[in-house]
Amino acid sequence: MESQLDYHTAKALLEWQIELGATEAICDAPINRYEAPAPKPAKAPVQAAVAQPVKVAQVDPVDEAKTAAAAAGSLEALRAAIEAFDHCDLKKGARSTVFADGGAQARVMVIGEAPGADEDRQGRPFVGRAGQLLDRMFAAISMARDATDAEKAIYITNILPWRPPQNRDPKPDEVAMMLPFVERHIELVAPDVLVLMGNHSCQALLGMRGITRLRGNWAEAAGLPAMPMFHPAYLLRNPQAKREAWHDLLMLQARLRGG
Repeated sequence: MESQLDYHTAKALLEWQIELGATEAICDAPINRYEAPAPKPAKAPVQAAVAQPVKVAQVDPVDEAKTAAAAAGSLEALRAAIEAFDHCDLKKGARSTVFADGGAQARVMVIGEAPGADEDRQGRPFVGRAGQLLDRMFAAISMARDATDAEKAIYITNILPWRPPQNRDPKPDEVAMMLPFVERHIELVAPDVLVLMGNHSCQALLGMRGITRLRGNWAEAAGLPAMPMFHPAYLLRNPQAKREAWHDLLMLQARLRGG
C-alpha cells in the first residue's frame, strides 16, 4: 500500500533531490530521446475551386444586321439602325457614317463601293473627284442628285457606310454584315432601276465580278433591273473607258424612257 505524503514531506524530498543535483523529473516509463518523432498525419489536400468557364453567347453580326434592318420602317430609322450597329470595325476608325444623298423619290438608285477620304469628311457619298465626275456623267443625260423631279433625280449610296482604312478594298465579312442594310435601303427607296458602280457593288448584289465583262448588260439585283457600270474612279485612271461609260448611260436613259 502506497504511503500518502503530505505537502511538507513531499516538498522536503524534492528539495533534497535538487540539492543532490537532480535537474529533471523521472517519468514512470523510459523515454528514448534518440527516436525520431512520429510524423504528423498529413492533412487532406484542399482542392481549389475550379472556375467554370463562362459561356458567352455568340453573336452573328449578319443576323443582328438582318433584324435591325427589317425593323427599320423609314429611311431615317434605317440610318439610325446603321449608326447603332457596332459589329463592323470600320465604324471605329471612320469620322462619319455616310448614308446617302439625293432625292429618295428618284427612279434611279446608284450604289457604289465605300466612302473615301472626302466622303468621310463631309458625310456624303461621291463628293470627291470621282463624285464630281459621276455628277457630270449623269448631267449629260439630264439627271442630278439635287433634282426635285423624280424623272431627273438620282439617289446615291454605297455598300459600306464607313471608309475602309487607306481606302483599301472592302473585306467579305464587312460586306456580308452590311448587305442587309443595303437591301432594306433599296426596299425603302423602291427605285425603278439600280446602277451598280464597280466590281464591289456587283459582287455584293449580283454575286459576280469582272466589271469589263458585266458592264453594258442588264442584270437583276434585289428584284430590280440593274446596270453595272465602270466606277468613276476607274474612269479617272482610264479615260479611254469613258466611251463605254457613255454607252451605258444611253442604255440607262433608253430604259427609263421605256425603250
